[in-house]
Amino acid sequence: MDLLKPLIALLAIVNPVGVVPFFIHFTQHLSPAERRRTIRISSVTAFLVIAISGLAGLKIIEFFGISIASFQVGGGMLLLVSAINMLNAQPAESRRNDADEGQAKAEAGASIAVVPLTVPLLTGPATISTMVIYAEKTRSFWEHAVLVGYGVVIALATFIVFSASGRIAKALGQTGINVMTRLMGLILAAMAVELLADGLVKLFPVLASHLAR
Repeated sequence: MDLLKPLIALLAIVNPVGVVPFFIHFTQHLSPAERRRTIRISSVTAFLVIAISGLAGLKIIEFFGISIASFQVGGGMLLLVSAINMLNAQPAESRRNDADEGQAKAEAGASIAVVPLTVPLLTGPATISTMVIYAEKTRSFWEHAVLVGYGVVIALATFIVFSASGRIAKALGQTGINVMTRLMGLILAAMAVELLADGLVKLFPVLASHLAR
């Protein structure tokens, strides 16, 4: 197996640069320390998703009785909710009314780092499917180890790109962030619909015949 193909495919699918606008939106109300913690959690989670997907992704999904198509529909619905919030310029998982605001914001940052930043924005059904497909093509332990090790590359790329988002936010300003948030919300909504449609067609093949007419 050509071991460069999986890495190229993963970098193209994960595309942390494309997730930067969403990262800025979801973390704009966090402190620098909380944002750094969010970056670390997101990077580690990205590695874990890729590594686990390569080792036992399909078996885990099957264990819970979940198909890739169902995962796509669930991920699409989650993205659609996030997109609606972005179109309304609403901060994600805001908990300002909590008694301990600092702790609430820290917990929100940790939660955002996993869902939706890492799953499904960074590592969604396409990433899991890609890892499962290439894992089945491995012919030795070392090939499998290298494939899983690519999760480290993705995690480092995510960490570096997200760490640079602060400079991007400063350059844009609050008005620029709000404009970008609404634009990216529209794009995210379109992505969510595509993900939902693809998953629904796989779950209900009869829909494909009707869509083709």
